[in-house]
Amino acid sequence: MTKEIIENDPYKSSGVDIDAGNKLVDIIKSDVAETLNKNVLGNIGGFAGMYQLNEGFKEPVLVACTDGVGTKVSLAQEYKKLDEIGQDLVAMCVNDLIVCGAKPLFFLDYYASSKLDVNEASKVIKSIANACKKSDCALLGGETAEMPGHYVGNNFDLAGFSVGCVEKEDILNKNEVASGDILIGVESSGPHSNGFSLIRKIINDSDRSEEEKKEIALEVLKPTILYPKLVRSLISKHKIKSISHITGGGLTENLPRSIPKNFTIDINTKSWEFSDVFKWLKSEGGLSDSDMYRIFNCGIGMVFIVDAKDENDITSSIKDLNFECYKIGKIIPKIENQEIIFS
Repeated sequence: MTKEIIENDPYKSSGVDIDAGNKLVDIIKSDVAETLNKNVLGNIGGFAGMYQLNEGFKEPVLVACTDGVGTKVSLAQEYKKLDEIGQDLVAMCVNDLIVCGAKPLFFLDYYASSKLDVNEASKVIKSIANACKKSDCALLGGETAEMPGHYVGNNFDLAGFSVGCVEKEDILNKNEVASGDILIGVESSGPHSNGFSLIRKIINDSDRSEEEKKEIALEVLKPTILYPKLVRSLISKHKIKSISHITGGGLTENLPRSIPKNFTIDINTKSWEFSDVFKWLKSEGGLSDSDMYRIFNCGIGMVFIVDAKDENDITSSIKDLNFECYKIGKIIPKIENQEIIFS
């Protein structure tokens, strides 16, 4: 009876392949191992990952973020461009984490699918591992799940979780922001991982040629930029008052999160130019300027709020690290319920 059950594998007949999961673990072991450092205790295969904090912290504060890639996954599957989607997952977490001044320590991923495609999954997890290495954090663990009947067709979804640490006295405090401070915007690679339900609709509804739509799709699929090393470098050299990661909600909704309530921001929209892909989305989607600033990052992925006297030095440091940047606006006193000014 036991032999018959093993040969027939009732779990596999329900759509879950344990052997495929084990094969995936074997394939990704080396990629994951390359992200580990002396702070990681144990090895792959346990029930939980363990990370030892470095000695020397006086008042360590742990910082945690979780996020996903959203429907960018669907577009990546449609155009068979999965080799960098894992970077989007890591970036959406660690880019949020670093705005308070924290250093990313480790990352965990969750990969859920209708049916585990080992080759596809290994590509994704390899890109997650590569992004962790670029962010100087360990891929401490992860989970894969097959859920036939819940996910439809060949769909899969990604979620991630990152933990960092910052010395309590070094936490960036937005209450230090003052009138006259300036905003330095750092380039994005495109929409990053936000607005893709609309992006997919615009592409699908467009009457442009399939070749042109594919060109746009591949452009918007460029992976989210990883900003941890840039941020860590800047805060080690300069006085950074506040940082804003421009993610879902665009400039309109994210910038106010990084300043005191009695201030607002005057954005000079002529200080940088929309890239061709944002111009295409705006035109094909019939979107207004206010729509664009509320939905997309519009070419600005991270914003540093600094004293005006430090602008030149900080701008030079950003460019030395091969990032484009722009003085995009300034802090002004808020009048009643005044919103961000786009001038």
